[in-house]
Parts: sequence; structure tokens; C-alpha cells
Amino acid sequence: MQRETWMTLALLAILLAFPLWAWSADEPFLITLTTRAVIFAIAGIGLNFALGFGGLVSFGHAAFFGLGGYAMGVLAFHAQTYTALSEWPFTIEGTRSMPLIWLVAISLSALLAVVIGALSLRTSGVYFIMITLAFAQMLFYFAISWPAYGGEDGLSIYVRNAFPGLNTMDPIQFYAICYGVLLAVLAFVHRAARSPFGLMLGAARQNEQRVQAVGQVPYRLYLTAFAISGAITGLAGALFADLNRFVSPTMFSWQTSGEIMVFVILGGVGRVFGPVAGAALFILLEYTLGGLSEFWHIYLGAILLGVVLFARGGLYGLIAGREVAHD
Repeated sequence: MQRETWMTLALLAILLAFPLWAWSADEPFLITLTTRAVIFAIAGIGLNFALGFGGLVSFGHAAFFGLGGYAMGVLAFHAQTYTALSEWPFTIEGTRSMPLIWLVAISLSALLAVVIGALSLRTSGVYFIMITLAFAQMLFYFAISWPAYGGEDGLSIYVRNAFPGLNTMDPIQFYAICYGVLLAVLAFVHRAARSPFGLMLGAARQNEQRVQAVGQVPYRLYLTAFAISGAITGLAGALFADLNRFVSPTMFSWQTSGEIMVFVILGGVGRVFGPVAGAALFILLEYTLGGLSEFWHIYLGAILLGVVLFARGGLYGLIAGREVAHD
């Protein structure tokens, strides 16, 4: 096997073995910590689909992460209070079904991504970056001014939502759900990146004129990729809100968008498994360096600078020994 394949298998094995060890050692905090890494990895995979495969540098993916979180929070809130969402022209009943909440989060995030992408993709470069950031900030301030669901204080959920056959309040069982979702998302992205659509998207990223010459429309390719990217990130937001049993406007903040981008850059832009490595490293640094200083982001910044300057394929590419997997 290639070195990259071995690295991928080792990383997935560690993400499976470590929580099992923490469970046997009765360390629920470590299980929760690994769950955060897995959820952040899913969010990073979502951004990487647009950034790595389509070249779309979005600084507003917190919009989809937050929307997924609020989709969970609003539906669960109405389920636990036995009320219906009737502020709109239509009525929505609450639910505690985790798969149903995922479906709503994915659908709403994909729809929002289509709206944002349809406008943002008419620009490029720094203008695209700033428009995506502006949309995320609009949602951030909207959430702050939405008193029905906590406003700037956020919204608490008493218990985690339900998944058939499992006790989601048990950390190891909830981790199993998140790990399964991670594997499913990785499999989907792996197939999509190597499908005719994925190959055409990569071609458009490298040379739009050649793609147009064979009858394809780069705008449609980018918009589809952006919608898929938003849907995956929205799913991660719903899982993150379920993990914390809490949603707040900070899920929409530009800092959240920045962290998701850090996962991708650390692991390796354009690599299917890169964001998994980046998110795991981020959580590891947060846990180890956070105990030494509250200014641990200084060390993170130094590491990020080193990766950008000396390992442009990310840490994943540095260890695997090749620059970019899909080029």
C-alpha cells in the first residue's frame, strides 16, 4: 500500500481505538474531546469540497455550520416544550429524531448554499471571500436578535436527540454515531471527487476555458459543489449542537469560519482525509497547549505559519510525501 493509504488507515484506527480506551478507563471527557474532533473533521470536509476541489475560498462556512446547529436547536426545543413552530406561514412540529433533524439541517444548509453561491459566484477572488463572510455575519446578527430562541444567550436543550437503538446520552454511543457519519461522509466525498462531476470540477478549477470548450458551464459546477459543501457543513453543525445540547450565535461567527479553514489548511487542502488530520491536530493542540496558557493560539499560529510556508500540502501531504492528491 502507498504511504498515504497507511496513514489514512492509521488515523481512522486511532480515532476508533482512543475512545474505546477512554471508555474502558472511564474517561468520558476524552471521549467527548474525540467526538469534537470528529465533528470538526466533518465540517472541514465540507469546506474542503468547495475549497480543495473547486478552488472556492469561502470565509463564511459558519453560516451553514450555524444553520445546522439552529435547525437542531429549534426542532428539539419545540419537541421538549410540546409546542409547534407557528411564527411562519406554515407550521412545523418539533422532533427529537436525530436522522430527521439531520435531513432538515442538510436540506436547509444546501438551500442556503445555493442562495449564497448563486450571488457570490458572480464574483471571484477577495470579493467572493468577503461576500460569503458578509452572509455569515448577517446570520450571526440575526441569531443575536432572535429572542424567541435565546438571542445572544443561545438556546439550551435538556437531552440529546434520539437515534434508533442507541442511548445518545452515553458518550461512547454518541461517538459511535458521529464516527459512523464521518465514515459515510468520507466515502461520499471520495466517490464524488473521482466521479465525472468531481473530475470536471477539478478541471474547472485549473482551467475554466478548457471546460467551457467541451460544453460544460463552470458556474453550475461551482454552484453544485458549493451546495454539497454547505450541506456537509450543516450536518456537522447539527451534530455539534447535539453534542453540547446548546446552540448560540457564535456558531455563525467569523471565528468559527476561520477555525474550519484552519482544519483544512493544517491537514492538507484538496485531500479527502486532510481535514480529519487537521481537526484532530487542532483538538490535540487545544487540549495540550490550552492547559499551559490561555494564549495557546499563538503556538497554533506559529504551526499554521510553518505549514503554509514549508508544507503546502498540509501535514497530511508532508507525511505522505506528495503535494496534492488530485492534481
